[in-house]
Amino acid sequence: SKPGIPCNCPLAVNTWPMLGTLFLSFAALLAQVSFGASEGDVATVSHSAEVAQLRLEIAQLRQLLDATATASHALERRLLGEPPKSPMPSGALTKLSVDNVMQSTNDQFQEDYKDLKGAMDSLWLILCGAMVMFMHPGFAMLETGCSRAKNAQSVLFKNLLNVTVASLAWYIFGFAFAYGGPFEDNGTYLYNGFIGAKGFAGHAFLKEDDTGNMAISPGTSTMLTWFFQWAFCTAAATIVSGAVAQRVKSPAYAIYAFLMAGFIYPVVVAWTWNNGWIMKVTNVGYMDFAGSGVVHLTGGIGALTGAFILGPRINWHPDDPAFHPHNVPLVVLGTFILWFGWYGFNCGSTLGLHDAGTGALAAQVAMNTTVAASTGGIIVFLIRYAKIRKYDVVAMCNGILGGLVSITAGCGNVETGSALVIGLIGGIVFLGSATLVEKMDVDDPVDASSVHGSCGIWGLFAAALFDWGKGTYHFHGWNGFTCMKEDDGTCRTWIGGRAFGVNFAMALCIITWVGFLSTLAFWGLKVSGLLRVEPEKEKKGADESSHSPSKAYNFSS
Repeated sequence: SKPGIPCNCPLAVNTWPMLGTLFLSFAALLAQVSFGASEGDVATVSHSAEVAQLRLEIAQLRQLLDATATASHALERRLLGEPPKSPMPSGALTKLSVDNVMQSTNDQFQEDYKDLKGAMDSLWLILCGAMVMFMHPGFAMLETGCSRAKNAQSVLFKNLLNVTVASLAWYIFGFAFAYGGPFEDNGTYLYNGFIGAKGFAGHAFLKEDDTGNMAISPGTSTMLTWFFQWAFCTAAATIVSGAVAQRVKSPAYAIYAFLMAGFIYPVVVAWTWNNGWIMKVTNVGYMDFAGSGVVHLTGGIGALTGAFILGPRINWHPDDPAFHPHNVPLVVLGTFILWFGWYGFNCGSTLGLHDAGTGALAAQVAMNTTVAASTGGIIVFLIRYAKIRKYDVVAMCNGILGGLVSITAGCGNVETGSALVIGLIGGIVFLGSATLVEKMDVDDPVDASSVHGSCGIWGLFAAALFDWGKGTYHFHGWNGFTCMKEDDGTCRTWIGGRAFGVNFAMALCIITWVGFLSTLAFWGLKVSGLLRVEPEKEKKGADESSHSPSKAYNFSS
């Protein structure tokens, strides 16, 4: 053994005394055979018995030496940090015995790999989920900066209210409706195709084993799915808060946020990401990698509906400087925070990071996200500059966000050159939509309906149109780097048109579902008198009339 390291080999303890005893016995026997036989003191038959005994002792000595060498080598490998050798069967090695050992070793390796894979995927999704959650400070800064100073604290409060209320709604109802079973016999598709019905309030997330302890299976857990998808749910709900800011009552918004996170959004998820009815249409499925439709279009339609039913702010006009963003630095800060969080949003939608394939896909998604955001911001900046001959920083921020929303659906199945075009068109779509919304006299202080709604629709179309399959011949979709395949392993052909049709149909379904339920919710709150703050309080500002302290900014202290 190495200096300073004790040998733990039990065979080595008694080896050397036994060797000495055997050596003395062997020498005595040789002397007796050499000299005693000549003197005739020992009979020949006695000599034969002693020789046989000597041979037996020599054989035992050889076994001891082999065992000692084996233990010594094993100890040396352990001290050097080398992996232990696979146990081999004793005796003659037959093909069957070798196969059994190899199968046992492979089974153990697969079990260890599954456990390691689960740990890596869990780490990845917890990190990305936390990044998505960090988008809420981005929303808060952006919305506050775009609002009037007298309502800044009110806007911040509604962002906090959204996260807390929506989290409880997701825990109690939302996750079960979105990702609960039951599923069909093959375990792939949602049984009723419409809504889940298991997992309310975290039921059966953990199970006890026979000893009463919590049983943890290899791989990822239901709690991991709950956390990562919770971040997406609350993001969809908070999109609405900016569109109704500065004139909606806080209790009314809390009610809507609970409804959005607990029912409206989860049903859309059940149709799509939980393999509901839309995934069976034309046997192609709905392609929305990270949520241009599921998250952003859902939030955008809720924002448009709420802003329309709520009505514009008192004396609002889009060209009135009094209603322009009061704090551009907050808008820019919020935009950068959202851009940062978007990498968790899009890259995390690989749903794992345990091999070279998922690592490469996550990197491709990150690159596509970066390029689309950049082109979206630049094109909006250039168009606004050509129109007003001044630098419009807020418009550029919204162009960046429009590019991000546009690439979210197709970030995992398009090339980077396509991402550039998608982001560029996304910026143009945002500008056109924002202009149209203003002409409809809809007061959307943060342009949430245009950034998330209109660009969300474009993102769904782009994911099908720009798929990186071989021309229009192959379609990759959810398969990432490889084509969608037939049962015999060959690439499916000419299905891009069907994929576009499915995404188009799903956009219409989301608009109808979210628009109808949001209309019921906001209209019901309006009729009951719970929706909008009183005119006097609105003119004074929500901070002074409803909050303590009465000012978000106190520059005199």
